[in-house]
Parts: sequence; structure tokens; C-alpha cells
Amino acid sequence: MTEATFTQHGMWIMETMGAGSAYHMPLTVRFAAPPDRERLAAAVTRLVERHPLLACAVEERSGVPHLIPAALRPALDAQPVDGPFDLEKGPLIRFTLAGDRLLVLAHHLVFDGQSKDVLVADLAAFYEGREPGPLQALDVAAAQRERVAAQLEDAKAFWSARWREPGEVAVPGGRLRSRRASEGGVLEFTLEPPELPGLTRFEVVLAALHTLLRSYGNEHVVTAVDLSTRTPAETGRIGAFVNEVPVFGEPSPDASFADFAADLRAELRLVYGFREVPVARAVPGIRPHAALAPVSVSYRKAGPDIPGWQVEWLAFNQAVRGALQLQLLDGPEGLTASLRHDPQELPDPGRFAADLQALLARIEPGRTLKELVPFHDLAAAAPEASRQAAAEAAPDDPLLAEITAIWEEVLKFSPVEPHDDIFDLGGHSLTITQIIARIRKRLGVEIELDDFFDNPTIAGLVEVMRR
Repeated sequence: MTEATFTQHGMWIMETMGAGSAYHMPLTVRFAAPPDRERLAAAVTRLVERHPLLACAVEERSGVPHLIPAALRPALDAQPVDGPFDLEKGPLIRFTLAGDRLLVLAHHLVFDGQSKDVLVADLAAFYEGREPGPLQALDVAAAQRERVAAQLEDAKAFWSARWREPGEVAVPGGRLRSRRASEGGVLEFTLEPPELPGLTRFEVVLAALHTLLRSYGNEHVVTAVDLSTRTPAETGRIGAFVNEVPVFGEPSPDASFADFAADLRAELRLVYGFREVPVARAVPGIRPHAALAPVSVSYRKAGPDIPGWQVEWLAFNQAVRGALQLQLLDGPEGLTASLRHDPQELPDPGRFAADLQALLARIEPGRTLKELVPFHDLAAAAPEASRQAAAEAAPDDPLLAEITAIWEEVLKFSPVEPHDDIFDLGGHSLTITQIIARIRKRLGVEIELDDFFDNPTIAGLVEVMRR
């Protein structure tokens, strides 16, 4: 048994809040000819032996998720590929062979985008009778905690000068507000970013995305970006080596695209330095969300080319985290965009895709942003008011005293007042799950995470418990 990593802990929190299929990661391999089932089953078994994380489940202990052996090991056709995962029983990956197609469904707790590459490469090697290179023994969670601890104070200083709570985003026909996981739609299209000196293809697209959002009337633009946290020791491993970070920009209509893109690149490079530190650990008061901002973007190169294997790298999980996710896959045939969106918030994904394509086609480094795309004056909506706890507990209330004692034990300081917000006190998702676990153990009351997030004070919690 081992404690979950910070990344896994955040996903586990969202799962307990009902993430649906938002953290499901499908992968489809179509074979040129139906494969030998026995050889493929043996290859799956060897793959799981090489990457034991795939044979894990999650157990909560005193509010902290731990990885334990699953009740059933993954095997070819052992479980139906569809349907929700049972995190407590596991396993967190499934393999199903349907004719000439291998269907793989993994949970993000044990898998990320680059894990797809590793899985395909290692599975092909085992199927062909080859042995992948050895992997050294490594306690991933312990190593991550050590690195994060060493960077935490610098990360706090870095984000204190940059962080602002992401607001809603104006788009044609609607506003993007959601940072939750929900059912989603998908639209795939191609992008053709120009080659610009000193910029990667991803940086050009990110600058264009910020420019487009500014043209819709958003003066302050923020996009959440998925960044790999893999170290050299973690190369070749399957796991959740990723962190979401915000990238803030203020595109000036009068700036040249080259200048704005260079500034955004510089900011992105600074963010890279703290990519392994969860933002919620560095910034007090951040509420847990499935997405850091309503708009998020990720970029990766296509995985290995295996003769006779056609891989669907961008298979859709029928869900979206936030209001709009732009997943970019850079392959031999160009840059493919998968626009995952909340249909209630983005009513016209085709318009958004066409606007981004048109903007990229017009880019010339010396042209100003307002020369590249028309700028609109859409009024920004007022930020949503924060919810206040309705409870007014008496000073001698024994329940209030018990809950206060638990908060002070977990937070390790006192006094904590009835209306102090746990996030303002430096609490985070791990703190909350530890408090919930102690309330369950001592009082026999189960507090839902949603209720805690909506009532993040002692008084508010007492009122929830009385209801």
C-alpha cells in the first residue's frame, strides 16, 4: 500500500463529487488483421506485471487516499470495457478485444496522455516477443512529495503575484462558466499554425487562442494548460504524471502577434518551472474544481507508429472538464484539434473552431492583433457572489465545540472561529478529506464533499449536519 500522489488525490476528490466519465481515458487499437487472442492476452498480462499501478484500487484511510492491490487483476476481456469504475475494488484499466479492435479504457488516476504511448509500445513489444528495457524501482509518490516540498515556498511567491480567480468567458452566443465535470460534446478539426521563429506550434496556437478570446470581449484571459511532470526516472512508466496550471494573458489589440506570442511564451516558460506543484498547494483559498478555468488546452505528439496497428489517440470519453477543453494532437498528418465542450455553455462549437482556424490562417508576425481578428465589445458579467453560511450556532453548542476541535487538530492551530473560511485558513482538498474522516469516525456522520465546499466554515458545516 502506498499513499496517492498529489495529482491522484485531486482526481480522487473529483470522483467522490461525481465526475462521471470525465476521468475515463479510452484508447482504441485497430489491427490490420484480427490478432492472436492468446498472444494478446499474454501480452496484456505482461504489461500489467511491468506496470503494477494498473492493478491497483484506491482505499481511503483517515481522509487520505492510498493505492492498494485491486480485487481483480486486469486481463483481456476480464471486465466489460464500458461503465463506471469502482475505485475501491479496481482494477482501473480494462482491455476488451472485439474482432480486429482492442478497446482500452483506463482511469486517469493511473494513466495520462503519454501513458498511451507507453502502453502501445510495451504491449506491441510483448505481443511480438520482445522485452522492453528495464524500469528501476521507484516510489513515485514519495519522490514527488519531496520535490514539491523543496519548491513550495518559491511556488507560493510565484503564484501570489499572478493568481486571480478565473471568471466566466464571453463567447459568441453564450458565456463559459463551468469548471465542473459534465457530459460533453466533441468536434474534431484540423489546425494549420504558421511556422514562426522562436515559437513552437503549441505556443503559436496558445497565443492565437488567447487572441481569439480577447476578441470576444475578454480583457483578461486565462487558460488552464496540462503540463507533463515526468522526470527522467519516470520516463517509460504508466501513471498520472500531469498537472494543470493557469496561464494568464492580457492581449493588447495594438500589440503585434509576434510580440504578444513572445510575451506569452516567456510567461509559459516561467510557469514550467513550477509545473509539478499543485496550484491549490501554493495558493490559499482555491476551491477544488475539475478544471482550473472554464477554458483549458493540452498538447501532445502522436505516439509510436506500430506496423499493422492503427491507434485512435483522441478517442472521446463523452465528457468534459470545465466548459471547453481543446486537446491538440500533433501527428504526421498535421495538427488535429478535439474540441470537448459543454453544449449548454458553448452553443456553437463550429463557430469557435472556424474562428480559430481563420485566425491562424491570417497570422503574420508584424500584424497587430486587431488587424488579425475583429474585436468585439461584449460586457463582462459580474462575478458570482460567494455563498455565505446560514448557521448561527450558540457559543456553548457542543456540536460546534466538537467540530471546532477537529478543525484545529487538522489545521494544527487555534483558535478557529465559527465563520472562518477553511480556504482562507490555508486549507485544501486533503485538509477537507481529513476533517470529513474524523467527523465520520467520531460522530458517525457522513459529510458530502459538495456540502463542505459550499459551506466551508464551521458554522456552515454544523448547519449541514443538523439538516
